[in-house]
Amino acid sequence: MKRTTVFLYEPTECDLKALASEQGRPVAELVREALVEYVGRHTAKARRPLRFVGIGRSGHTDTAERHEELLFADVAPHGAARAGVPRRRAKAATAPGARRR
Repeated sequence: MKRTTVFLYEPTECDLKALASEQGRPVAELVREALVEYVGRHTAKARRPLRFVGIGRSGHTDTAERHEELLFADVAPHGAARAGVPRRRAKAATAPGARRR
């Protein structure tokens, strides 16, 4: 545990001491308990759900096993066009000042 100093308004201090006396507990214990609850409540609010989770959900359960088939479905060996399937050309990203071929 770490020691810290907290400045309280006098009415709050009186109420806190009265509550501690009623419950038979030390003031420091009540303060620790209240702070843990407060920080926990605000920390939970601050955590946003991960919005990207499930973004790639396809409904297929065998994607990992079929990854090569899925990735290379439209790719013909050595750049040759597949029969009946038009070849897609990727747009080449060029850096500023780079020469195009």
